[in-house]
Amino acid sequence: MRSRDEIEPAAGLWEWAAAIVVCELAGGVGALAGRSGFRTWYPGLRKPAFAPPSGVLGPVWTALYALMCAALYLIHRWPRDRAASRSAQRLFAAQLALNAAWTPLFFGSRSPLLGLLDIVPLLGLVALTVRAFARLSRIAALVLVPYLLWVGFATVLNAAFCWKNRPAGRGEPVSGS
Repeated sequence: MRSRDEIEPAAGLWEWAAAIVVCELAGGVGALAGRSGFRTWYPGLRKPAFAPPSGVLGPVWTALYALMCAALYLIHRWPRDRAASRSAQRLFAAQLALNAAWTPLFFGSRSPLLGLLDIVPLLGLVALTVRAFARLSRIAALVLVPYLLWVGFATVLNAAFCWKNRPAGRGEPVSGS
């Protein structure tokens, strides 16, 4: 019996390209939607001491999106179980949608609270995605670990932004400007 690569030699290239487009498009749409708030609103926020410099965020996210597309490709290309692969890809799509929504919510809406309301379930979905990927491909799951760690860090950072930028004299996180 011939392998899928022998029957459809170009299929792998198209699937790789599709994975890149899906992941990078999600990142690009989010970045465009939040660009104005990042430039004008973000510099005025009180930042936690552990907030990374602004110039680090772009390269980190570019690398993370590349890892995400590699993991997606591996799960799509070599599934042990088609039903489990589809289920894992649905989890991936759900977390990617929340990922894409975070930047417009945090920066576009100028609301650390809306960002936090998005990133907490995002962290849970990324963890579930890593677990689902691990059942199919240990490598695909390991490729997502830096992303999981970064989203965990970003969740703590987002909560710290809420706390540091809450209205004066009130214990509520800030909901926007």
